[in-house]
Formats: sequence, C-alpha cells, structure tokens
Amino acid sequence: MRFIDRAKRALLGTSQKTRVVSLVSLCFAFIAFGAAAVAPGTPPDTRDIAFRMIEEEISLPSLDKQLDRISKEKQFYTREERIRAGDSLNTLFSRLGIADKAAADFIRTDEQANAFLHLKAGQVIHSQTDNRGQLYMLSATLPEGGGHSHSTNLVLTRTDSGFSAFRETERMERTVEMRSGTIQSSLFAATDAAGVPDAITRQFIELFSTDINFNSDLKRGDRFNIVYEMFWQNGKFLKTGNILAAELTNDGTPYQSIWFERSPKKGGYYDFNGKSQKKAFLKYPLEFSRMSSGFSMRVHPVTGKVRQHKGIDFAAPTGTPIRAAADGVINFSGWQNGYGNFIVLKHWGPYSTAYGHMSRIAAGMTKGKKVSQGDIIGYVGSTGMSTGPHLHYEFRVNNVQKNPATVDMPNAHPLSAREMIRFKTTLAGMKHRFALMDAAAASRQLAYNRHRQ
Repeated sequence: MRFIDRAKRALLGTSQKTRVVSLVSLCFAFIAFGAAAVAPGTPPDTRDIAFRMIEEEISLPSLDKQLDRISKEKQFYTREERIRAGDSLNTLFSRLGIADKAAADFIRTDEQANAFLHLKAGQVIHSQTDNRGQLYMLSATLPEGGGHSHSTNLVLTRTDSGFSAFRETERMERTVEMRSGTIQSSLFAATDAAGVPDAITRQFIELFSTDINFNSDLKRGDRFNIVYEMFWQNGKFLKTGNILAAELTNDGTPYQSIWFERSPKKGGYYDFNGKSQKKAFLKYPLEFSRMSSGFSMRVHPVTGKVRQHKGIDFAAPTGTPIRAAADGVINFSGWQNGYGNFIVLKHWGPYSTAYGHMSRIAAGMTKGKKVSQGDIIGYVGSTGMSTGPHLHYEFRVNNVQKNPATVDMPNAHPLSAREMIRFKTTLAGMKHRFALMDAAAASRQLAYNRHRQ
C-alpha cells in the first residue's frame, strides 16, 4: 500500500500523457514484483497459523440390526437353469431356490401349469423368488413353439388370489450363421473349433451319412461349409433351426446339400442339381421285431389254402405306430374285409401303399387327408383275417401289388419346372455364401503360410 501511495503522489502535477505512460509502467513493475514475491512452487508461510487436532469417537451400526433389517425386507432373485435328464419337480425347485409347496401343488394339478412337468432335458427355465423361496414367476419356452417366426412361452405367476398359468406367443429373431473348418482329428472337434452347435453337427452327419462313413472315411484336411438357422428371443438363444446348405469335401470329392421349400413350411434337402436326397419310400413303415411273412406263395394261416401273399407282414406288438411310407393322400380309410382296419395311400404317379390289420386308425386319418412321409397313420393290431398282431404292408404300382424288396424303387417326387426356377435362385444365394467362406479360408491359410516363413 505504501508503494501505491508514493506512486500516486509522484504522478501528481505531470501531464496527462506522462501520467498514463507512467501508470502503465508502474502496473508492470507491480506485477513483476508480485510474481517475484510469490514464485511458483514456493510453499506458503504457515508459521503464524495455529493447528488443533480434534478426536471424536463414532459408534458403528450394529451388524445384527442391519442383517435383521435386510431379512425383513422382501428381496427378489432371478435364476436360470437347464432341465436335466431324470429331473423331478423337487430337484428342479431345489436348484432354482424354490421352497413353495403351494406352487408345487399348483403345477401338479393345473392343466396349463402341468406342462412344466414334461419339459425335455436341455430346455431352459427361468424363475423369480423372494428371499424366503416363495415363487413369483416361472417360465419356459415350449418345444413345439409357434413356428419359425414365433415361440410359445409357458408362464406361471403368483397373484393376490393364488397362481395363474398361461401361454404367450412372442416373436423370435432368426439369424443365418455361416461356419467353415478343416478336419484335423474328428468332425466334432473341427465343428467345435468353428463354433458350430452339436445339434447342427448331428444334422450334418445325417445329411451325408448315406455317402460318408464318418467313423472311417474322414481324412485330415477334409473341409466343410455349413449355413444354418439360429433363433433368438429378447437377445437370448432359443434353439437351432435347419441346416440351409452344407458342403463336405472328403478326399477331394465334394458332397453338397441344400434345403428347399417346395411349399410354405414343407421342404426337403436336394443336391445342387435339384435331385431330392430324401428316400422316396421308407424301407420299413414301423419298428418291428421280425418279418413274419414275405412276398411269396404260402399257406394262408386262416383259410389253409395255398396262394400268393402279395405283401410283407411285420410282426410287432399291438399299438406299435405305423407310419406313412411316403408323401401322399389317403385314398381309403376304414374297414375292408380280411384287411380289417385298412388304409390306402395314393402317392405321385402310379404308386400307392396299403396298410392292413390295424388295431385302430389314427385320429384324423380320413379319406382325402394329405400326409407326409413318417406321419403316424395307425397302430398295429390283429383285425380282419389275422392270427396275431402284425402289419400287412403292400407296395402297389398301377394298383398291382409288387415286391418292395425287388421292385425298382422310384426317386422322390421331382421338382416341377416352376419349382426348379425358384430352386436355382436359392442355390445361387447359397453358392455365394460358400464362395465367401472359401475365400476367407484361403486368406487365413495364406496368412498362416507367410507367418511360418
């Protein structure tokens, strides 16, 4: 302050211009003086500052009281588990942390909730419970689903009046995955390394099992490309779908297959030339214990007369399911003389099949009904002129019985000209995907070779 007062008095009596110049000079001098007086890094002078330490005892809250408070507050827990083989409701509840007898009783007695007791191994189930194990929500996606675009969820919730179970349909998200790999030791090791789910690998084996013995034919260096579906819901994986296209190069020979839908939700696998890879007719239309009578001359077990047996008899227990040997339309369904309960299926062209002595015809299998290969059409019995439970099976060409063991069996119904146009479009898209995977594999191999050099 004394420095400033002297500066003011020195400026009195000077001209305005002189006073301005002098004032600016004094300001710079003052700034420089201040900067020198408080240089950076210089600790403040604390000699005149008094310090005093204060100690205060603070009591900690009671841990017991905190735990007691938390235990009295309702907490909710969400868990996820997979159904295991041999699971009971009790073992499942134990893993989910559920201790709720009322919920267990409801599941066992309610018609909708009872479906929780029939979930298959591997299915995912979610639960929400409180800290005492009371169940508030239980849900699972049902295996039958809602088609390729939706899934059906089974949901159980606790309400003020008890429990409620219902089914809800949710939209699924479909993704198409592409995976490729080279076999070094085994197919499963290679598909695991490529990130292919085991369910898809099993489909892959089934596709090519008529051409390749996967136990002995695979060689080191064989390559595969697979394009397949995956289904998701709310960001969670639900299930695998179909293989859309697959290729296996075994010892330099390529084997290829592509999924093609001839009509909505009805498709099959074809080679790249459009030839169906599905067998036209099942070798056997049921699981049987033995072939009790072939296509030959024989003594009829009821009449005792020698005559031609124009079919094949398969001995099997009463109630064994009988399956349609091929796609077709039911041409006859009902009782027919010595055949007993009898069904005739008309297939494409001149082909038809017949099934006799059934204990009963499956529900809905009436004349005009379309069936697919493998559909259950009835059950083994001993109706009509029969001495024991068996299936009498006939393969007919232009309505004349032929021996299915010796007849030149047809290929599956070929694609029409219009279907072939759609098939080629589908094929072009899959070939493009294969080309992308081959290019990526070649690039990886080139990078690997350079790294080794």
